[in-house]
Amino acid sequence: MVENEPGLDPLTEDARLNSLDERLRRAKTEEAIRTGAVDTKGDASYRLGNRVLAELIGSMVGGAVIGATLDWLLGTSPWLLLVLLFLGIGSAFRNIIRISNQRSK
Repeated sequence: MVENEPGLDPLTEDARLNSLDERLRRAKTEEAIRTGAVDTKGDASYRLGNRVLAELIGSMVGGAVIGATLDWLLGTSPWLLLVLLFLGIGSAFRNIIRISNQRSK
């Protein structure tokens, strides 16, 4: 008997309200970033860690590839590979120390 009574149907979620909520949330986030209220320290630390990792891997792989190529061309295997690999490692550590001594902004 209650099911047949006229009245208001329960409201379903409106796509326009969901869209408005999403736009408001995005606007608040952008405003917080613009005013500096958001802590971006975590992002800076993540980027710094990736930079250090790239320096370490890139220098070692670069030295090894160039050394192996020169060894193959000149027939001096494995000496240039070892020398350039250690130079790459030294360069990586020098760059990492230089990065770690920079002041954060």
